[in-house]
Amino acid sequence: MLTLPAMTFREWTGPLTADLVREPARFGLGQVPSRLVPDATTKAICGFCSTGCGLKIHLKDGEAINLTPDADYPVNLGTACPKGWEALNVLDAPDRARMPILHGKEVDWDTALRYFCDQMKRILDQHGPEAAAFLSTGQIMFEEMAFLGALAKFGMGMIHGDGNTRQCMATAVAAYKESFGFDAPPFTYADFEESDVLVFVGANPCIAHPIMWQRVLRNKRQPEIIVVDPRTTETAMAATQHYAIKPKSDLTLLYGLAHRLIRDGGVDKAFVEAHTSGFEAFESFVADFTPERVCAETGLSTEHLALFARTIRQGKAVSFWWTMGVNQGHQATRTAQAIINLALMTGNIGKPGTGANSITGQCNAMGSRLFSNTTNLLGGHDFRNAAHREKVAKATGMPVERIPDRQSLAYDQIIQAADEGTVKAIWFVATNPSHSWIDQNEMNRILDKLDFLVVQDMYCSTETAKRAHLVLPAAGWGEKEGCFINSERRIGYSPKVRRAPGQALADFHIFRLIAHYWGCGEMFREWQTPEEVFRVLQRCSEGQACEITGIEGYAQLIRSGGVQWPAEMTNGEWRMTNERRLFEDGKFFTEDQRAKFCFDEPVVPPEQRCAEFPLILMTGRGTSAQWHTETRTGKSAVLAKMVPEELMLDLNPEDAAALGVRDGQRVRVISKRAELTVLTRVTSCVKPGEVYLPMHDGRVNQLTHASFDPLSRQPSYKHSAVRVELV
Repeated sequence: MLTLPAMTFREWTGPLTADLVREPARFGLGQVPSRLVPDATTKAICGFCSTGCGLKIHLKDGEAINLTPDADYPVNLGTACPKGWEALNVLDAPDRARMPILHGKEVDWDTALRYFCDQMKRILDQHGPEAAAFLSTGQIMFEEMAFLGALAKFGMGMIHGDGNTRQCMATAVAAYKESFGFDAPPFTYADFEESDVLVFVGANPCIAHPIMWQRVLRNKRQPEIIVVDPRTTETAMAATQHYAIKPKSDLTLLYGLAHRLIRDGGVDKAFVEAHTSGFEAFESFVADFTPERVCAETGLSTEHLALFARTIRQGKAVSFWWTMGVNQGHQATRTAQAIINLALMTGNIGKPGTGANSITGQCNAMGSRLFSNTTNLLGGHDFRNAAHREKVAKATGMPVERIPDRQSLAYDQIIQAADEGTVKAIWFVATNPSHSWIDQNEMNRILDKLDFLVVQDMYCSTETAKRAHLVLPAAGWGEKEGCFINSERRIGYSPKVRRAPGQALADFHIFRLIAHYWGCGEMFREWQTPEEVFRVLQRCSEGQACEITGIEGYAQLIRSGGVQWPAEMTNGEWRMTNERRLFEDGKFFTEDQRAKFCFDEPVVPPEQRCAEFPLILMTGRGTSAQWHTETRTGKSAVLAKMVPEELMLDLNPEDAAALGVRDGQRVRVISKRAELTVLTRVTSCVKPGEVYLPMHDGRVNQLTHASFDPLSRQPSYKHSAVRVELV
């Protein structure tokens, strides 16, 4: 039976009323923090994508009423995308979760938390520590991520927990760790402006990261802009060179470029010899990737391949950029490392305008990668390393025996375990996998088998929340405080500027309450505020590549315009500039301080086109107004005007003619898993034999084929076999 501490919920929170007129000082409900000056402005970091734009929040009576871009913030320099402009308005949606919901009925927090603890303890007691798992997000502050990961694993005794960053950034993590010795994106956004050649592989920043694209447009060097993408994306239209390769042939292309660069004298031999290992084996490996082979497998001409290699070879400052088109693939880690290999062999790393640069997806995916206690022990440590466990135990004040000595299952493995019956409860925090996970119908079938499904989210209307036994209402961006880490490793602070609706609580305070109800609150006695947790995480980071011990606290983050890690004191002196890149000294985070060349033979995608399904479906970002599952952006009337009213399928004119389909006609898109009815957009932006759908529509992932990169366990959303039929 569940035994609760004597303190009641009401005693813990103070008076808790529906209108939340007053805020208990030690809990965080209701009023905005007193540190904000009424009728003034404060600064925040946008909570949508990984760009990490600075915003000015305009206050009246101490509460946010409007926002504008921050002209002084070193990331966006006074610009914002449509999502950023609407960041406050989406908080007012009528379907916000305002009270806990238990089996479809609103209940008070006391009932909800007792039920949560009772069910979780029952499952863990009966079936062991692997029977319950949490699946988190890159959308909440990293202090909250750390609290969740520590609470679930150290306090509640779970083994397994992962994040939806597995869907977007796991490949970059795996690639950087093996190649560089640590998950370390090396760049700063100034590199967009300082390159004379920019190579974008599987990236469409015009749409996915429009403020980063603005930084590209500020480049005064008249750079060559090269795009590798099967589609003629908006970024490809603006490029000086576009290579529309066959879907998922990018690994072959990258090895072919390495072959040409070696043959034509494009290797920086001094850098390779001084700062890398494994090049001789790599050189021997790519000898087989002749122009003839590469062009046959990618669909490029030998002339285009030669031009591509020559542009890289002649570039004085070449930067390589990738995102989901690479990360979401069946052989994604090796593809990312093939990009890294090109940067290493040409010496394009550690200098202005260079780098092998992964553009992150979510606003705090970088924070999740380092501080969520999922794939890493807090601070980029390893659960399997006894010295690391001792260090983190000391830094957090946790008993070392409460820290697991093994890694969690990955997201897809947790879902598989749920299907097999070994995972019986899952706690989802700020994520909507019933929409976003690959092969959606299969995912939902498995979720319906769970003994206990908990969703903690801003909205009670998401596809996953509708399936949940218990919904915990969470505050959103702007309704709580904490820090994000953006793509260039910049830590930025975002304040609480509005009241959350009803009895919705910051995720941070939900975790505090659960710790109290579970009976492990004393373990977290130092975790009373987000800034106190920030201090704990600073101690966890000491001596790591991501060390942040030199940051004085939130005040310095606000004053400095964010701080990039690493940020440590040197001889008692703090030295910082607004733009910093890694590896300027040629030293990497491996044992021998050398970067590694990593490679494998390409393999074909698991699902190939055939007579019954002759087309390859690709998915991706539709417009700059959409964000992931549209849980928030779908609430904005302004953003809705920037999105087609119906789901549109991009179809090449040759395929349309063969099918007898005209532009705007209704068709069925059919895979082995499902079929959808959509409208056609006949366009030469996709090649014959290929079609494209935006990922934001809730139905699209019914079609996608569930395959996973074996090294990163990231799903491959970009290659599914379908056919199209006229309705």
